[in-house]
Parts: sequence; C-alpha cells; structure tokens
Amino acid sequence: MPSEMLTERRDAALVLTLSDPATRNSLSPQACAAGIEALGMAEGDDEIRTIVLRGDGAHFCAGGNLQRLAAARHAEPADQAQSMERFHDFVEALRSFPKPVIAAVEGFAAGGGAALALACDLVVAAEDARFVLSYGRIGLSPDGGSTWHLARLLPRGQALQMAWLPEPMSAREWLALGLVQQIADSGQALARALEIAARLAGMAPNALASAKELINAAPDRTLREQLDAERDHFVRNLFHPNGGEGIQAFVDKRAPRFGAE
Repeated sequence: MPSEMLTERRDAALVLTLSDPATRNSLSPQACAAGIEALGMAEGDDEIRTIVLRGDGAHFCAGGNLQRLAAARHAEPADQAQSMERFHDFVEALRSFPKPVIAAVEGFAAGGGAALALACDLVVAAEDARFVLSYGRIGLSPDGGSTWHLARLLPRGQALQMAWLPEPMSAREWLALGLVQQIADSGQALARALEIAARLAGMAPNALASAKELINAAPDRTLREQLDAERDHFVRNLFHPNGGEGIQAFVDKRAPRFGAE
C-alpha cells in the first residue's frame, strides 16, 4: 500500500500529512499527486491562508521507498523518470505556492524528505529531528530540488559534503546553517507550526504573496531588475484595500482586519 496524503483543516491552515508510518512516510507518486491537488484547491480558497506539511507519527519523511525503487530497476528507466516527475511537480508546487508553506518536522527527514522540507518556506523542527541527504549511502544522487536549494543557501563545499558524505544532522545544526527557522520541543513541531500559521493568517495575504514571489525571484535578477519588481509590488499593495486598512489601523492604534487576497 503506497503512502497517501491526508488533509485536515486547522482554522485558517490546511495541514497536509504524508502518511505511511510503517515506512517512515516514504514518498509515493500517489501521495505527491494528492498533494498537488490539495495545493490547487487551497490556492483558490480564500479561507485557507497557510499550508502546514508534516509526516504521520514519529517521522517526517524517509524519502523514496527502497523496495519500490528496487522493483523499478526491472522496469523501463522512462517509467521511473515519469514517477519522479510527480515528486518534482509537488516540490515545484510547494515552492511556487503563493501562500506560506510551513514544514513541521519530527524524527527523520531523509533523502526526498529533506528535499521536501527545503522546498517549504519555513521549517519548524523538533529538538530531536534529524536531517540527512542519504542518497550517497546507496549509490544514488540527490533529487527533489535538494541540490538547487542547498547550492543557493550554503557554500559550495558545505553542499557537496552533505551530498557526498551523508551523516544525520541535528535540528540545531540545520538551524545554524539557516535551513531550519525554529526549534520546537519534541512532539511539538506541529503545534509550533500552527502557532506561526495563525500569526500569518492575520496578515495581508497579498503582501505575503508578494514577499514570497520577490524573494524566490531575487537570485536570478540583477539589483536593478529586483528594484523594479519591488517597486511594482509595493505600489500594487499600497493601492490594495489591505494597504489602506493596514495604514489606517496603525494610525488608529488597533489591530488590522485584512481581507482575502
């Protein structure tokens, strides 16, 4: 039975749970396809302001199912490439999703599981969480955009060491590298992620989307291109109803009441 993606509403957050505890929530094409479908639904639902991605039970995600990969070696390489495309489409969907996406990591995030965490906007990790790009141990190379993210976030040698010499790293080590944003007590990663989601739900969704779009695009732009993009987003948000509400609330010394994007 392949892993599945469960969905649950928690106030203004949609919680996506990768579920197959027996395999530490290994990835499956079916779960990735369901995740993409859930993100598509959430993008058009104004009541959903954030996404929280988690694993079922004690672990976040162990990456690919090795038994399924072993069986795939007896099929055509094109079949495995097509299967991987669903995973990669899910990673891309998380990265480009206009609303905040928070990973709540308990236990292990290994291989593709680490890649999933890196694709999220913010990572909340339990104190005893562990991260590892485990591919090198089994003669495989990284996937899921992990090399793309690490090459942008870390010095080249650090990224190569993580890919070549895979050793589990603690949540605190990933925090020091800037790959994790907040640490929670063991078993409390989801609760902490939902606290952050609630804060974000009270902010202007159009402004949050602009910030994510700008930061995603910045590494590929010149300074002048980025300044022009910031100008366009700023003016658009200033003349958005939420811009007027935010300014007036500040003047009135009250909490703003932002509307849907």
